[in-house]
Amino acid sequence: RRSAREQARLRARLVEEDTERWQKEPGFAGLERVGGVDLSYIKGDDSSACASLVVLSYPALEVLYEECRMVAVSAPYVAGFLAFREVPFLVEAVQRLQPEEPRLKPQVLFVDGNGLLHPRGFGVACHLGVLTDLPCIGVAKNLLQVDGLVRDELHREQIRSLQREGDMFPLTGASGRVLGMVLRSYNNSSKPLYISVGHRVCLETAVALVKSCCRYRIPEPIRQ
Repeated sequence: RRSAREQARLRARLVEEDTERWQKEPGFAGLERVGGVDLSYIKGDDSSACASLVVLSYPALEVLYEECRMVAVSAPYVAGFLAFREVPFLVEAVQRLQPEEPRLKPQVLFVDGNGLLHPRGFGVACHLGVLTDLPCIGVAKNLLQVDGLVRDELHREQIRSLQREGDMFPLTGASGRVLGMVLRSYNNSSKPLYISVGHRVCLETAVALVKSCCRYRIPEPIRQ
């Protein structure tokens, strides 16, 4: 209950639209640095993980900064509240970067996880975005089944209809709300990405930015 109250309090600060000048410019002129974050667990040990932050130049996508740090994860996993387990380590990684390399602060963060595509509309990408006050984009590899969205034959048929790199379709929940976009990001992979708004970015901008950062299936800020 305490986590639910805190989640609702943070969600009230969520911004689901573009707030930066570069987001409105053709080709995202003015965007120079994109970041990627992830928390990766050691196989067979859900209490030891590697918290990673990488910052790339844009649009060249060359690595400017990287930090990987082993962390001890003590908070239990509770469905719908993953952010309380993982986000503190990612926030710390962003905070360490600012005094060390202030010139390399990312202007947007790609998060390996969901944003609005979440049971209460506040996934890891939203949580991290609000706490860092950075534009954030959720990029997931699998469908989170919420608001009537299911990985049924209709969904699989829609995925098969994505024939070319850049093909996409919206994820519309039973509520009628568009919760994200399914994108085929790479011609050589039929497995799509599930993109959702994290914070201070609209879905259209989020999808366009993910497309521009994909050399392979996974966008470079997260892949690196």
